[in-house]
Amino acid sequence: MKARIISLIDRVFIHIADGECGQKEHNHLLAGIAAGDFPVKLKQMMCAAIFIGCRLLSAQGGHEAPLPTSLATLLAEAGAKNSQVASAEDAWRASAHVEKLATALPDPVITLQSFSIGSPKPFAGFSNSEFAYVSLGASQELPYPGKLRLRGEVAHREMETQKAGVAVTRSLVAEQVKLLYLQIAYSTSAIAYLDRIDSLLQSVTKDALSQYALGKGSQSAVIKAQMERTQILRQDTMHNQELWQAQARLKQLLHRTQDSPDIYPDPLAATTFAADPQELRNQLRSGNPTLLMDASAVDKQKAQLASAKRSVKPDFNVGYAFQITGDDHRNRYMFSAEIRLPNRRRVEAEIAQAMELETRARHEMDSDVQQKLADLQEQYIAVKSTAELLNEYKEGLIPQAEAVFHSEQSAYQSNKQELGPVLSALLDILTLESDYQQALLDHEAALVRIETLTGRTIR
Repeated sequence: MKARIISLIDRVFIHIADGECGQKEHNHLLAGIAAGDFPVKLKQMMCAAIFIGCRLLSAQGGHEAPLPTSLATLLAEAGAKNSQVASAEDAWRASAHVEKLATALPDPVITLQSFSIGSPKPFAGFSNSEFAYVSLGASQELPYPGKLRLRGEVAHREMETQKAGVAVTRSLVAEQVKLLYLQIAYSTSAIAYLDRIDSLLQSVTKDALSQYALGKGSQSAVIKAQMERTQILRQDTMHNQELWQAQARLKQLLHRTQDSPDIYPDPLAATTFAADPQELRNQLRSGNPTLLMDASAVDKQKAQLASAKRSVKPDFNVGYAFQITGDDHRNRYMFSAEIRLPNRRRVEAEIAQAMELETRARHEMDSDVQQKLADLQEQYIAVKSTAELLNEYKEGLIPQAEAVFHSEQSAYQSNKQELGPVLSALLDILTLESDYQQALLDHEAALVRIETLTGRTIR
């Protein structure tokens, strides 16, 4: 009895020391204690020891997986902290003050004059000549009615264009955040699947070594299995590199320090998408940030043309001066008015330039519309084709490849098959799974670009 107790206690502490406190080991030890012919109190004490020991070990060595950060949270953070967005908003706020500058009257002019007689010295002749005087005057330029209003309209349209530019910047930053988020999720999934394939390959390699040790296998088969494991490690290294690079770029967009905690995304999954192409095209025309900015640019050039046409009208200048003379002479008062006639050739050139710039703005808008429509059609085709590929991989190719692998593995373990077909079948699974993950990434990336093009939320 004593020997059995000591042996079982040794097993308990060996499992605890080795970290084997999983559910399987835990149940196995408890079953061993229950089956033994021990006193009830001793059984209770030993079960408590196993429970407490495993919980302590789990508390010391276990690490909870970090909770994923939602994409919506990152988009809100990027919108609030991104430097590009902040810079665009600063430019917009600065342009909001230009309208007040454009509609303000020109600066008034205050004039002080000293008119001397007989000598260049100040006040010479002031007491003995009625022509010597000291004058204080003011003048104000008055643009033709409507000119300031049109200039203010140009400034307002420029402000609206800057505001639309903020939306474009936000849209582009959001698209980058989404794509990097997808890249991190893709690389994380790829690394996890490579680890699973590597575990299978380790098992196959172990079987190959066992067969080789018994003289039933070949050395080349073992070397081939080891080489394939090295290839998996190479792919794992490449995916890790892409993962860390995406983390760095995403932190930059979020204005986080590079030593801040990494971002853990939600698992990559296919988004169901069903939309009418004509509906998407209508949404693109009405909701695309770049096209809205182009429309604002056209409105600005229209206002600029109207302002240029108004420039043909004359401007005015009014002034008033008070001239003080000597005591023996009467003071003088002078009112003046001027009309400034614009140079017609200059005005005609300004109008012609404004017309050409308006035409150019319309052509740029039309070019952007055509380009965005083509991009939308391309992304729509990509979504549809990748959705079909995902279904083919998930429902057909990958399950078939797994069935072939298990069949080849069973034949190999029964000494009915060489190792080569087993490795080939396993690599087929890896290739198909990699293609599936890439198609999933392409599918979600195409949806992100459709969101950017249409201003519509899909994912």
